[in-house]
Amino acid sequence: MSERDLQRYVLDVARVRGWLVYHTFDSRRSQPGFPDLILLRGERQVAAELKVGRSKPTEAQEIWLDAFHEAGAQVCIWREADLDAIAEILR
Repeated sequence: MSERDLQRYVLDVARVRGWLVYHTFDSRRSQPGFPDLILLRGERQVAAELKVGRSKPTEAQEIWLDAFHEAGAQVCIWREADLDAIAEILR
């Protein structure tokens, strides 16, 4: 599964379940490390970084994820093996 396929899965699940989703389509013009997806529904906030294979978050991504966590968001690093967990978190 590619990162694009994983993103498509998350977007499909989120939209069916009523989440508002933000994704920066051209990250070259945004802050380095900003999470792949920001999801909002009611009082819930999720900041998600999508990774495939053995790739790990960069230092800049870790800084953003830590900041979102400190601000009260649920922070997730989702991989292709996490499809069931993703569906559960977005239920």
